Amino acid sequence: MDIFVQNLHIWIFLGIFTGMSLNIDTIKITPQILAIIAEIDEFKGAWKALGTLAPERLSALRRVATIESIGSSTRIEGSKLSDSEVDKLLSNIEIQQFETRDEQEVASYAEAIETVFASADAITLTENHIKQLHRDLLRHSTKDERHRGEYKTGTNHVSAFDADGNEIGVVFETATPFDTPRLMTELVEWTNTTLEQKTLHPLLVAAIFTVVFLEIHPFQDGNGRLSRILTTLILIRNGYEYVPYSSLESVIEQSKEGYYLALRRTQGTIRTNAPDWQPWLTFFLRALQQQKARLEIKMNREKLLMAQLSPLSVAIVDLIKRHGQLKNAQIVELTGANRNTVKKHLSELVTGNHIAKQGIGKGTIYIIQ
Repeated sequence: MDIFVQNLHIWIFLGIFTGMSLNIDTIKITPQILAIIAEIDEFKGAWKALGTLAPERLSALRRVATIESIGSSTRIEGSKLSDSEVDKLLSNIEIQQFETRDEQEVASYAEAIETVFASADAITLTENHIKQLHRDLLRHSTKDERHRGEYKTGTNHVSAFDADGNEIGVVFETATPFDTPRLMTELVEWTNTTLEQKTLHPLLVAAIFTVVFLEIHPFQDGNGRLSRILTTLILIRNGYEYVPYSSLESVIEQSKEGYYLALRRTQGTIRTNAPDWQPWLTFFLRALQQQKARLEIKMNREKLLMAQLSPLSVAIVDLIKRHGQLKNAQIVELTGANRNTVKKHLSELVTGNHIAKQGIGKGTIYIIQ
């Protein structure tokens, strides 16, 4: 057995802290789970070598991933804004006035996730920090003013609704408002102790934290969005520094049915004597695997781009990524290059399938292929 996998195997089974009133001993580490963890950790270790692109290239990658994360995470909870609409809104974020709930949620999520990206090292996993992130997450939401940053005071069971928006039944009963503070204290203490003592692999700790957090559903609203922000926080704090450059939320959105099914299968058993952790652990780790794979493809494409293209062509691709779409005149203004030179580079980029051209004449725009 490879020494890396062997050490990983020992780490996972070394022992499990049981300070939380849940049965973690029923976790089964299958060969498949072990292989996925090893694959992700290998990429984590190689990230420093992979992440040698110029700062502006990494910045462009991160912006695209951030837009995808914000758009996907809010759409999972019902928002209708597309990634391009999210990008447009955030480009004018200084307005600080948002007419619709979708806009309020996007603006708030953007601020909360940027806080995590910028200050993860300083944001320890505490109940106070979780409440602060919840306040940030609902900062612009007018209907949530009374309860943001505070644990729920009323029930918030997960229900099913018909096409007309009428509730047709409770899908899952969450923790009571009375039990929520105690359960959150247990969860946070268990997570921190387990990570500090290294008695369970951090990817498994992140998975368990997420599913138990959503089983508790500690806040009146915003639990799903906050769970994804906290997952990102835990991953970055445990050395998965590549996370901001590839959207986990986008992976989850594209597997939305599987996401909810895995959650329900595990959540319904959490407080029993024999919790079934496997559905959620398997989904969560596969999502992380896809997130990593997407970033690998992007990095390889970026390196190929750098090797094949001139500095101006690279700059043009970056600008289109950052803005979503641009016209020839806009690119000329942003780069300061000659109009005919820009036109020639755009033609070469389209021919090489690096960008795509839409429309004709003055209405022509360029987007990422």
